[in-house]
Amino acid sequence: MRHPNTDAAIARLEAFFAPRRSRAAILAREALGRPAPGDEAARAAIIASLQRGLRTDGSVGGAALPTIWRAIELMELGHSGQEPGTARFITWTLGLAGQPGAFGEGCHPARHEQKACDHYLAGFFAPAPETERLAPITLPCGKTFRAEAQARFAVSCLALRAVVMAGLAGKASVKKHLMSLAVLADVWDDWSGYYAPDLVIAALHPLALSPPVYRGATLKTARFIAENQQDDGTWPNADLFHALHSLMAAGTPPAKKAIARAVPALIAMQRKDGAFGATAQEERALIGLQALLHSTGAN
Repeated sequence: MRHPNTDAAIARLEAFFAPRRSRAAILAREALGRPAPGDEAARAAIIASLQRGLRTDGSVGGAALPTIWRAIELMELGHSGQEPGTARFITWTLGLAGQPGAFGEGCHPARHEQKACDHYLAGFFAPAPETERLAPITLPCGKTFRAEAQARFAVSCLALRAVVMAGLAGKASVKKHLMSLAVLADVWDDWSGYYAPDLVIAALHPLALSPPVYRGATLKTARFIAENQQDDGTWPNADLFHALHSLMAAGTPPAKKAIARAVPALIAMQRKDGAFGATAQEERALIGLQALLHSTGAN
């Protein structure tokens, strides 16, 4: 059943984005079907800006997260993963696959039991050298990972999402990563288990965008997340916006129902300005808007 305050919540978000000319604002108006007259010019300017400031190796300051996110931003704005600017980011990201510092390296009995070692996992991206601490790190959606192994897993999944978006799911190293997540989909059976909920959520997004051969893993993972939703629409020990973003990508029946059940919690969190707080303000506002539209069948 449609929440009675959904339309008002959407209207507040439309007003929040109305004066803005950012990537999130352009995508928000696109989702609403109400582009502003200057949006195409703003889109072109943002794309040009995102392609500037690269190092000669194709990275943003040699850092994984900014480089990966830059590629995703460009592709979400309609820039193909094969176009020179985006392709340079993707090529640099692909170079991180299987490097020292990737999640799953080595083995000991506890990790082997959870299939969290190199006997089961391969193709993960190394977002930082093994000698360098990565955590804490905050994803663009506002979710922060404070444990080192979790941070490396989550950033690797974001990198996987980028290269799959770029049409490279058939590349050998990418297939290894996707197959590893498919293996883990059979392990996830305890929301309070070895893998933190936000890691499961991080894994769902690239699986959802991948070829049909991974559909079974996508269905299992989306169902597992949906089954652990609380009565108030949120998830214990998981970030609401992170969960909604991945579930929207999945688009499975359980995912769609979970998004609809999350609407009351989402509306309760909304502030008078239409956003959901200062953390990742525009990104969370965009995810929130997309989820509200998704729940109405408009997206």
